[in-house]
Amino acid sequence: MPPAPDRRVAAVVQRSSRYAWYALAVLTAVNLLSYINRNVIFALFQSIERHLGFSDLDAGWVASAYVLVFSLAALPFGVLSDLRSRRAVMAGGIALWSAFGCVAGLSQGLGSLFVTRALVGAGGAAAAAAAASLVADYFPGQRRALAMGLYMSGISLGGVMGILLGGAFEAAYGWRVAMMAVAFPGFVVALVAWRLDDPGRPALSLSVREVLHELEIGARGAIRMIAPILIGTAVGGMLAWYLNRTRGPDSKLDTAAFAAACGVGLAVNIVQWVRQARRTTPPGELSHPDVMQTALDEMASAVKVVLRTPTLVYIFIGGALISFGMNGLVGWAPTLLSRTLGLTTLQISGVLGTYGLLAGLAGTVVGGWLADLLRRRWASARVVVAGLGFIAGGPLALWLLTIRDLSLFIPVFSAAFFFLTWYSGPLTAAIFDVAPARLSATVAGAYLLFIHLAGDAVSFPLIGMLSDMFGLDRAAYLLPAMALTGGLVVLASSRTIARDIELVTKVTGEWKAVGGAATIGSELP
Repeated sequence: MPPAPDRRVAAVVQRSSRYAWYALAVLTAVNLLSYINRNVIFALFQSIERHLGFSDLDAGWVASAYVLVFSLAALPFGVLSDLRSRRAVMAGGIALWSAFGCVAGLSQGLGSLFVTRALVGAGGAAAAAAAASLVADYFPGQRRALAMGLYMSGISLGGVMGILLGGAFEAAYGWRVAMMAVAFPGFVVALVAWRLDDPGRPALSLSVREVLHELEIGARGAIRMIAPILIGTAVGGMLAWYLNRTRGPDSKLDTAAFAAACGVGLAVNIVQWVRQARRTTPPGELSHPDVMQTALDEMASAVKVVLRTPTLVYIFIGGALISFGMNGLVGWAPTLLSRTLGLTTLQISGVLGTYGLLAGLAGTVVGGWLADLLRRRWASARVVVAGLGFIAGGPLALWLLTIRDLSLFIPVFSAAFFFLTWYSGPLTAAIFDVAPARLSATVAGAYLLFIHLAGDAVSFPLIGMLSDMFGLDRAAYLLPAMALTGGLVVLASSRTIARDIELVTKVTGEWKAVGGAATIGSELP
């Protein structure tokens, strides 16, 4: 006798729920590994500066290489994720950052390190918007902030783990091996991520040919897709070699020429990707008849959504200030501790990695859980929790910069990092709450572009320049002050978010929950 219908439904729901949590674990691992590869270089600044003769400003520009390209590539990859396969874009991005993360360990100067780190950023951008969009689809209802909190824990946890692993590998094997060691596992993660189910998208078998077909390119097309980058790198290499021979190894012209040629190649590549998306139409039937058919239309729609949604305006501006402060703090913390407390790279990695890992994990989980709990009664709970985290953690971070005693530094650092990581899940969940699902990856890509381009892309070289002028211990005070200001801006969106959620529900007919009441549809298990 077949089981009763309600039992069959319950079994399907249970399987779907288990798979959603499995997918979240994989996507969290993707985000974690992405930020490990992003932040590993911060633990290696001192060693790289000694071996390659960098100044703090040079190191700041190397850090910005990742952020600049990540920012510029996030929006085109977000569009590509909405129009094509999120899994293919994500898996390709992971493979890209893994490959050039390994190559970065072979760098011989500022130009080569700048370019390889920039391409690591391109891979991170490809994975970021697609992965966040997938998390939002797996957890569209009341558990979204907690799910996003766990996913976004990769930012803070990956940041401190990058420093921890980088310091440990550098002490044992040197900075080159350290960069390669954290990049290599990405190849395995790319294969696992590719096999994930994509909600609302057809499942495909695993093969390189299927990946290229899903992205609507062939073998020659795959080469053409990155031809400008390859040409720019080749031209830059030849110019750098010529200038190095004619102007001498101490000249900065070779590095500048190499970076400029690669930058031009990347810019041309991005324009080419956008035009390609514009010429082609999305395969298959999309869920909404009014979905934009071209990449430029998708971008225009995303910009209109942001500008017409006050909550997103607050979150974009606040997010940029937060990115300036938080990523700057994580990036410059190892160098600052070395100069103010006299710690070795291994000691710094142990302190920041161990206590940062524990405090960051606790903060992201508590922030997501608290936001979801309070949202049952208040639609503004997610942005309120994010803002309150900075109100509590910002002053602690300012105090932290005055401490010169390690025994006091550790508890204050742990408390500050705990509160400063509350925002990760709730803030990202709030974006998906007020953005139409059909444009979610594009809006997420626009958010990443804006906050990093206006935030830490400026923060790293600016703090490096101020450090060369006034000392890093003084320049660093700007960072927690900017993060606290960003938290206050995000808190201001509590006045608009309920209205924006209602508006997007009426316009698109999507499921949104306000104050715990489901307006349309039901939650995915």
